[in-house]
Amino acid sequence: MSNLAGNLSDNWIVSADLAKELLLGKATLLDARQPVLKWFCRLRPAIPVTWQEFACSDFPHQGKIIEDDPILTQKLQALGICQDQPVIAIADSVKGWGEDGRVVWMLRTLGHEKAVFVDGGYRAFVKAGIDRTKRTNHPPPPGDFIVSRRSNWEINRDDLKAILGNANLAFIDAREPREYAGKTPYGERRGGHIPGAVHLYYKQLMDRRGQLLSRGEVVAILQQKGVSLSTEIVSYCSGGIRSAWLTCVLTSFGFNAKNYAGSMWEWSASPADSYPLTKK
Repeated sequence: MSNLAGNLSDNWIVSADLAKELLLGKATLLDARQPVLKWFCRLRPAIPVTWQEFACSDFPHQGKIIEDDPILTQKLQALGICQDQPVIAIADSVKGWGEDGRVVWMLRTLGHEKAVFVDGGYRAFVKAGIDRTKRTNHPPPPGDFIVSRRSNWEINRDDLKAILGNANLAFIDAREPREYAGKTPYGERRGGHIPGAVHLYYKQLMDRRGQLLSRGEVVAILQQKGVSLSTEIVSYCSGGIRSAWLTCVLTSFGFNAKNYAGSMWEWSASPADSYPLTKK
């Protein structure tokens, strides 16, 4: 069991069977699905969470992680998260928005080295034999995790602006095709995409069951878009949720990837002459 936990620092995604085994070793399970789904069918050991609990509340910055580290530490300890115990996040891979990836990206960025999500999400986990219940879970015992931020996997708006046009940098727009083309269904102030961004809707990297494509298939898709393993990647979406999931996948597959959590909510609300968008 200890060997499994020790190998998680580079692996941000695990199979349902491995996740089940990690739970036997006292890993913390976070259910990041939409609240209505969690109400009808909970997983017996899971603690319900939402990504919004750890994000700014003011528009247009609500995609960004709260800046107050003591508050974040308090929130995460209240969930029972410990420094040296694995944390497993699940969501609905088919119907969701990549919430499990957002939670894992956030935890990694805040310094937790053993946060992972389950390939195939909730459905795969249930199929692996995790018990379901309609009873309310008891609050977990407090954890001992202390936030210690890492800059490896995130980038802010102005740092992103400063590197626009860099030849060895790829911007990936993880949104739906209509959003990339200029539609604003989720509250962006302006439509379009960041100049030079390539489009890769994040669910293109899953099959119909919500299972990840193989590493070789993902690498091939990226290469078709001119993105190689030597390319630095910044992903964005509307509020850094779908792009956080994509960042987890890319990082696990060996890419140098960062998430712009402010994403289009923040970028499109900024002055157009300094933070441009294009529909071409």
